[in-house]
Amino acid sequence: MATKVQLAQRPEADELLGRSPLAALVGMLLDQQIPMEWAFSGPYTIAQRLGTDDLDAHEIAACDPERFAALLSEKPAVHRYPGSMAKRVQQLCQYLVENYDGDAENVWKDAGSGKELFKRLNGLPGFGKQKAQIFLALLGKQYGVRPEGWREAAGAYGEEGSHRSVADITGPESLAKVRAFKQEMKAAAKAGK
Repeated sequence: MATKVQLAQRPEADELLGRSPLAALVGMLLDQQIPMEWAFSGPYTIAQRLGTDDLDAHEIAACDPERFAALLSEKPAVHRYPGSMAKRVQQLCQYLVENYDGDAENVWKDAGSGKELFKRLNGLPGFGKQKAQIFLALLGKQYGVRPEGWREAAGAYGEEGSHRSVADITGPESLAKVRAFKQEMKAAAKAGK
């Protein structure tokens, strides 16, 4: 699945995201309450600290929770909330081991429709409706995973030419557009309170 992405805006982190389905999934999981690039650099940092060049769901699922939390907490921390995110990453990996033979790509590889893929993503630990739709849009727009009806299942995030989420980031310029969109949404939500 080697794909050229620029989600982390760091060549080595983006290279991992482009070839590792689990890294992409973990980056999406980490993408909350921190800048997108920081979230999508996380999988690379975790792999480095584990002493590997990729993430392994079996290894992470079996890791001692305290050791794994310490790994994510090392400076610079992988996330603003390294302890709770370490727990979430392990829960995701345990779920993948139990339901998808530990292979993140199995989540989408044989999905027959966008609806089915959305349902699978929405069922992952740490993935709610919005995160599942954004990741579905990311798979369709940048990874070439396009089961029938994927755009509809991704909702507004699947719209062509939109700049709503990480699914639309292809470089620094589009990152700035996505940031601007998110700031508009926050301002509108604040004004509506």
